[in-house]
Amino acid sequence: MVWPFPLRFRKSIARIEVTGVIAAATRKRVLEALKEIEEKRFPALLLRIDSPGGTVGDSQEIYTALQRLKDKLKIVASFGNISASGGVYIGMGADHIMANPGTITGSIGVILRGNNLERLLDRVGVSFKVIKSGPYKDILAFDRELTDPEKGILQELIDVSYGQFVKTVAEARRLSEDTVRGFADGRIFTGEQALQLGVVDRLGSEDEARRWAAELVGLDPEKAECITFDEKKPLLKRLVPGNSSLILPGASSLPYPQLAVPALSATLEWLEFERSTSGIPLWLYRP
Repeated sequence: MVWPFPLRFRKSIARIEVTGVIAAATRKRVLEALKEIEEKRFPALLLRIDSPGGTVGDSQEIYTALQRLKDKLKIVASFGNISASGGVYIGMGADHIMANPGTITGSIGVILRGNNLERLLDRVGVSFKVIKSGPYKDILAFDRELTDPEKGILQELIDVSYGQFVKTVAEARRLSEDTVRGFADGRIFTGEQALQLGVVDRLGSEDEARRWAAELVGLDPEKAECITFDEKKPLLKRLVPGNSSLILPGASSLPYPQLAVPALSATLEWLEFERSTSGIPLWLYRP
């Protein structure tokens, strides 16, 4: 029996939303969604990005997957409240980019952050004995200062990663690398400024980006269905959807504080990101 779904998909627009910090979980979800979108032969993809950035490798893999699909469907990226750093990198995989006038974007650059707790450890009488195979095996160790050779090694790594970022933006936006380097110094800018710089193509809302995607593939914007490939939410979020709050036991009758699920979820997500990326170069917007 032949199911009619493929015809439905070919007359619809796929939608993926990238929100929050870009890390391994985001990469896995987006790549799986892109594979399904390709198999179902959607003619267009609306990529909604609302992210401050994330890890280098994960951002690059999503970008590469989008690049591979551009021969098979049209991709329009819609920048939301924030689409900075790794969010910009992912957006470069789209055919066209639309941002709100007030979107916070940019932050094109690479940062490597380590923590030096040497003085604190000395005060509490804690020290570490390290046996290593080479002089740089414990580079960025938190119990000592970086040496000058280590600083040189890390700066070279940052410079190479930064060059990759600049080249990607230059090729995607048809700009010279010198032009990109002129504004790719870590600064953030609005969607309106991004339009002037050539980072985005148009200003508008997500719905206007959806309509644009439909028009690019000859679909009626008023009739074309937009099918979202949702993130598989954790059990806690499924049980307590939206902006509702999780009430601690007895909270309905006692003056216990409410534990806001969205805030808790965002905090846990950020802590997990910090734990899993310690010492890794990041394309990350920080306010």
